Amino acid sequence: MEKLLARWLINAIAIGIAVWLVDGIEAGGLKTILVVAMIFGLVNALIRPILKVLTCPLVILTLGLFIFVINGLMLWLTSVIANSLGLDFQVTGIVPAIIGAVIITLVSLLLSIFIRDED
Repeated sequence: MEKLLARWLINAIAIGIAVWLVDGIEAGGLKTILVVAMIFGLVNALIRPILKVLTCPLVILTLGLFIFVINGLMLWLTSVIANSLGLDFQVTGIVPAIIGAVIITLVSLLLSIFIRDED
């Protein structure tokens, strides 16, 4: 449970940094970012694996670069879901989505170094 909470907070920090750095990604505040981090985690856990399987030939053809587009689409989908729930989170366009997804991935990777696996 602690590890799940830590991952959620890492996602929230990464999304907050992406909001701060990328023009085209906007959030209403800390509460919004925390809820969006939860939505983003669910989208990545449920939809991203299916999309990766369906686009596997394209990922192979582009030598893995299409993964950046998939990650951007997951961030954009998170924005759509957040807006449908009345949250103030906007991703305006595919370029900010891809750049934001790269930032979120890098920040999450760096912060995950500090979470040790007890196994």
